Amino acid sequence: MDYFLIQLSLPRNFKTKNLNMKKLILFTLLLGSISLFSQDTIRVGNWTIMGKISANFSQSYFSNWSAGGSSNFTGIGKYNMTADLKKNKHAWTNYLDLALGYSVFADTEPLKSDDKIEFITGYFYDIGKHWKFSVMGKFASQFANGYDYAVDSTNRISAFLAPAFIDLGPGVMYQPNDWFSVNISPATAAWIVVNDQALANAGSFGLEPAVVDTAGNIIENASKVKTMFGAKVMMVINKEVAKNITVGTKLELFSDYLDNPQNIDVNWQVLIGLKVNSWLNVDLQTTLLYDNDIMITDKDGNTGPRTQFKELLLVSVGFAF
Repeated sequence: MDYFLIQLSLPRNFKTKNLNMKKLILFTLLLGSISLFSQDTIRVGNWTIMGKISANFSQSYFSNWSAGGSSNFTGIGKYNMTADLKKNKHAWTNYLDLALGYSVFADTEPLKSDDKIEFITGYFYDIGKHWKFSVMGKFASQFANGYDYAVDSTNRISAFLAPAFIDLGPGVMYQPNDWFSVNISPATAAWIVVNDQALANAGSFGLEPAVVDTAGNIIENASKVKTMFGAKVMMVINKEVAKNITVGTKLELFSDYLDNPQNIDVNWQVLIGLKVNSWLNVDLQTTLLYDNDIMITDKDGNTGPRTQFKELLLVSVGFAF
């Protein structure tokens, strides 16, 4: 077993106003100072389990620095796990992806840099060469409140289970090899949950807003759930393109039969991973989202659906099991 220790110290005048942020920093440091090891994939009966936990962080400190600069600390904790069961023609796969990270500049409030809860589960039954009958479900949300920092740090625009995206549907999967698959679900039930009445009343994330009178007073609260029914396609590629370089991508497309089926929701995630050694990795992650029901206000004050894009370049330490 290899032991590994990273020590980070914050300057004395580097303050965090939020107790939760202090807990996050402590959690991130604990991840960074954990004893690292790797071992073979865990196999229990017909189950195959793999997981990875990692900490990604950076720190800078400026004092009387003539070129300028702001002391800052960034920490992102990530956890991924797969648990697969296979017996004869039956298979059950489960995938969990968690992430939470913040950046703090000097003595300002923390700014969220990453926040993700994604769980995908699927049952499969072999029906022929490369083809499987499938029933797939997905749950996606976030851990913490989200704010529109372009306005101010108190303008809350999202929260835990606000939104949450859930879908479930039968279909067929084509899988010609172990690194490529595409699943087609022509009858998928889907729900958008906004478990925050204020956000639901505002019509966030495609919900119908509350009914108000001419003075703007709420007559009837909005429903916190939007139900959809449509077709979903999910394509997954995960391949080692060169030694220690892996490219993974997941593309999800959804069309709601009940509401403008010509508008296709897009969720495209890409991960390029470079494994330096058993405990050090460099990852480039991108996420592209488009949902015609989600209204976003740009810097000029125009509101409408927008293509959303996020990119993260991470140098991480962690261990796999």
